[in-house]
Parts: sequence; structure tokens; C-alpha cells
Amino acid sequence: MNNSVITIDHDIQSGMPVFTGTRVPVKSLFDYISTGSTIENYLEDYPYITKDQVYKLLVLLGDLFFNTTQTLFNENSTR
Repeated sequence: MNNSVITIDHDIQSGMPVFTGTRVPVKSLFDYISTGSTIENYLEDYPYITKDQVYKLLVLLGDLFFNTTQTLFNENSTR
């Protein structure tokens, strides 16, 4: 899988999702956030990741989350 934000390629980090054009795992962003660190701190430590990439990832995952939960709630409401 390859789009403008995430690349999944078995030859890069054993198929772990990475920011496109890098070998930086997407998980690293969430590891930072989970410790209370900020996106700005993350971008300072990973200067080859852009703020635009982070925001596009968050939009992509937000859309996925809302589409998934909407589907789940619609399925549950018909039971």
C-alpha cells in the first residue's frame, strides 16, 4: 500500500506502516503522543517528517475511525 502519507512495503521496516519517503514508522508518532509529548516535539526529533504529513495522517485516521464507528453503530442499531 502506498499513498501520499503512508507506505506499507515488506522491504521497508518489514512492512510496518511508515511515513512515505522515509523509514520512520507511523507508530513512532503515537508513541510520542501517548507519553504526553507534542507533535512539535516529534517534528523536532524527526525533522524529515513534515507537519503536513502528520496532519494528513491524522485526517486519514480520523476519517477511518468515524467511518468505522458509523458502520458499527448502524449495524448495532439494526439488531
